[in-house]
Amino acid sequence: MKIEDNIEILLQKNYRNLLKVCNEEYDAKGIKMIRKSFDFLAEQARIREFPNAEALINFSTELAKMVTVELGLDPLGSSAALVLPIAMFSSDIMAATEKSLGKRVWVILQELKKISDLNTDTTEKHSENMRNLILSLSTDFRVILIKIAERLYYLRLLKSKDNKQGIAAASEAKSIYSPLAHRLGLYNMMSEMDDIAMRILEKDIYVEISQKLKATKTRREKFIQDFIQPLSEGLENENLKYKILGRPKSISSIWRKMKKQNVDFEEVYDKFAIRIILLSTTKREKSDCWRAYSVVTDKYQPNPDRLRDWISMPKSNGYESLHTTVVVPGGDWVEIQIRSERMNEIAEKGLAAHWKYKGIKGQAGVDEWLGRVREAMSQSEDEDSANLIDELKLSQFSKEIFVFTPNGDLKKFPENATVLDFAYDIHTEVGSSCIGAKINGKIVPIRHHLQNGDKVEIIQAKNQKAKVDWLNFVYTSKAKGKIKLALKETKLKESENGKEILKRRFKNWKIDYDDSNIRKVIQHFSYNDSIDLHYDIATEKIDLLDIKELFAPKSDEIKEKKVVPIEDESVNKLVRNTIQQTDDFLVIDEQISNIDYKLSKCCTPILGDSIFGFVTREAGISIHRMNCPNAHQLLSKYGYRVVKAQWTKADDDTRFAVTILITGLDDIGIVSNISDVISKDLQVNMRSLSIESKDGMFEGTITLFVKDTQHLEALNRKLKKIKGISSVRRIESAG
Repeated sequence: MKIEDNIEILLQKNYRNLLKVCNEEYDAKGIKMIRKSFDFLAEQARIREFPNAEALINFSTELAKMVTVELGLDPLGSSAALVLPIAMFSSDIMAATEKSLGKRVWVILQELKKISDLNTDTTEKHSENMRNLILSLSTDFRVILIKIAERLYYLRLLKSKDNKQGIAAASEAKSIYSPLAHRLGLYNMMSEMDDIAMRILEKDIYVEISQKLKATKTRREKFIQDFIQPLSEGLENENLKYKILGRPKSISSIWRKMKKQNVDFEEVYDKFAIRIILLSTTKREKSDCWRAYSVVTDKYQPNPDRLRDWISMPKSNGYESLHTTVVVPGGDWVEIQIRSERMNEIAEKGLAAHWKYKGIKGQAGVDEWLGRVREAMSQSEDEDSANLIDELKLSQFSKEIFVFTPNGDLKKFPENATVLDFAYDIHTEVGSSCIGAKINGKIVPIRHHLQNGDKVEIIQAKNQKAKVDWLNFVYTSKAKGKIKLALKETKLKESENGKEILKRRFKNWKIDYDDSNIRKVIQHFSYNDSIDLHYDIATEKIDLLDIKELFAPKSDEIKEKKVVPIEDESVNKLVRNTIQQTDDFLVIDEQISNIDYKLSKCCTPILGDSIFGFVTREAGISIHRMNCPNAHQLLSKYGYRVVKAQWTKADDDTRFAVTILITGLDDIGIVSNISDVISKDLQVNMRSLSIESKDGMFEGTITLFVKDTQHLEALNRKLKKIKGISSVRRIESAG
């Protein structure tokens, strides 16, 4: 027999089995939707070569039956579950589902894919955040229910496999999906998940408890039979229709009790539970439950502290039942659950069963229970001793986002948080040096808003520092606090540098550096305090010569003296006399005709820079910036050849060559944006432009012509506003 024949036989068999189940649950319209979805599954199975196609078809069909019977999902949910396994194989199959099955099925599948794509390797460490992330990715709560069913069915296939695949699936189920099932009232699914996970993760303990339960099975069955007999007589005397079930508690539940109470297996007093299910009408079910409770307490002594009334006040997930614990002769304790048939189905299927008892088969009923699901997921309740699993606390999860670090750690942020918020959450230094990020492999700027499930890798630069404007777009108080602290530390550090600069200048000017003189400067320039003054000195926002003029005698006017070239010895003597005895300056302007001078290439001074002149042996006077990299050597070794110098206003047509270094994110159009700002916005001529790109970042040097320092500062400010630019700074050589 051909493989194709096997596929056809399997499709026909599974089709009949699925329809048999669905015919008992859905109306004609619902059956039509299921048929359409199965036809899509069959078509894909025929035209594509899936690895292990038979297992895939079985998985799809059984998952659809599972959500229909065990969860009570509507045709829309069952249709999505039916095509889920094949839709995950490729993007074109996923796209085809929208065309063939409609937008609503496609949306459910898309959200299920988002959940499947999450990195769950660190679920134990970030379990609550991961559960919140899964919920926030789901706009339709059918998605959560289908995913829980899919994970349980997968565990059933793995059974007791303790290989890497089994351990990962068991850990994920224990940390994420079992608590979700519990919160939705899916107690059967929760217990089964926990038992399979324990069988894989704690095999030795599981086997030990299982063997002890088997060893006591005969005695336990006789005990249950003897215990039930007087209850049956009492219930019949009350003319109640009932079923009594006696079963051992799940192995995982017994193990939790052993750990919590720190006792051995033999010391767990309620290893099994008795359930009384009453076949009552909806109108009489509550009163019948209390009548049954009266029968129980007439026959056995109850523990009043163990009464749980979830009939008068049902749990937020829809659970309704009466629980009590009674003692029997010999001292054994037995837990009894009393509920109606309706209550029992809701207890087993959760809120998914709720709508069926409203007598509604259509979508309105489904929407009603979905509303109840949302309500349940947004509430929390006190933990009771019968359920020792951690409660989910999911209030306002839709206003939070959850993102991954490169190592797989999960971080929680408020909605609208940015890349910079993420960076500062990692570490202050990471935040302050952040220039962008790679999100899911794509480079984005620091202002980019994070989305649920993003994998974020911060890009840093050594020369990056915290900026004041960052406070305008970060969202978390943590980031804002760290930015303010970084700015304050930077300002204080720069202020100390400025203080040392001013001290040295005061010493050179023979002015006392004391409180009265500092106050005079602060008041004259309208500073708030000395920190602001010193900071502006360090960042060259204030001209030191303006400060010097403040202390100069009013009658003492600075003379503009022109220096003429003379022989070396004469120049040395003249310069020494000029520096030591006078405050005369070499004035640099376009009117100098008898001075041989040039602007130094090592620092390329421009109009507005603080400068000095250096008398060379052959090339006249070389003009340097005060912060020239060679300044220290020239001043310390050849001070006798230094001439004080200052600028006067240059002609309007005069332009100075200057080179700037630009770094940022390598994005489409970044070079064009830079060129537009330089040539169009500010109409600056460029001599050369060189850009290099590596690992998503670019670094470029641009040589251009500016009028003066103010012109250059305006250009820098404009360039820094371009999206993706992280830094702009002047470098020494014009090339």
